[in-house]
Amino acid sequence: MKFSRYMYEWLYGDEGYYRDFRDIGREGDFYTAVSTSRFFGAAIAENFMKILESGRASRDGMIVEIGAHKGYLLADMIEWIYQRDPSLIGSLRFAVIERMPQLRKVQRDYFKERFGAEVEIEHFSSPQDLSADYIYFVSNEIFDAFECELYYEGKMAYIEGEAVVWREAEEWLETFASSHSLKRGEIAVGYEEFARAISKTAPVIDFVTFDYGEKYARNDFSIRIYKGHETLPFFDEELKLSELFKKSDITYDVNFAHLCEAFAKADMQERIYETQARALIRFGIIDILQEYAGVTSYRNYLKQAERIKTLIAPTIMGDRFKMLWVSKT
Repeated sequence: MKFSRYMYEWLYGDEGYYRDFRDIGREGDFYTAVSTSRFFGAAIAENFMKILESGRASRDGMIVEIGAHKGYLLADMIEWIYQRDPSLIGSLRFAVIERMPQLRKVQRDYFKERFGAEVEIEHFSSPQDLSADYIYFVSNEIFDAFECELYYEGKMAYIEGEAVVWREAEEWLETFASSHSLKRGEIAVGYEEFARAISKTAPVIDFVTFDYGEKYARNDFSIRIYKGHETLPFFDEELKLSELFKKSDITYDVNFAHLCEAFAKADMQERIYETQARALIRFGIIDILQEYAGVTSYRNYLKQAERIKTLIAPTIMGDRFKMLWVSKT
């Protein structure tokens, strides 16, 4: 089968890796910014508050998370918004796009545990189901989980048993590779359709996403497998793919140039593209930490400062991860 279909089955097919709740962090296969510190969500919420104060966002708009896992990120954002303006909890709408029923249940249970009956969370299966005057979208590490095709000098990858087989590439892959000076690497499938769906949800939109990658085609393969915090190169001849299939995460670096082009075609404009470190500092994470220092013990302050260091240090997450902010109107 084509690699894109193989990757889809691996992650989202029957008993696929993401079909059920997976632990993230020490007990899982990998860490994310969300699992590192609640201040990640607080900083993004502060960015929303600045947009609200500018008059661009409305008090009865929506905040929507895509790829919410258990719901930590949106919950952290709601908590910070409540601290800044409790009345917003009653006027804003909060939603998660999640098509898998078992994950919806996990999210509902988590929000009930965190907020009781004070916060109502809406669930939608896809962006096409949304409609509002203003929507602030947020996501963390979703675009690296879109299916992709593997391209190599005019050929594309198919999976036969445990083997990767190269056959003549489809015309659209050739066209994409030529226009991006790509000789080998991953070509994401679905960015264009996703961007069009987002663009149709509201007349005014801000979409903020974090992921790892660069704003160009690397001309090399980054496809890899995460299992128990170990990184396994996909093309390692010693790997037994059948033993890892659906039991581990499979991912690749995001080509942000491709993502920006997809949104541009959907009439959404790139606002800011920068490293995670610059974005979180721009959003106000250092100010939030200093505010926290005034209401907690020195020991707790140091603990949170160390976690924030993980988020913004260039040698850890700070430069490796990027933030893309696109908007409409």
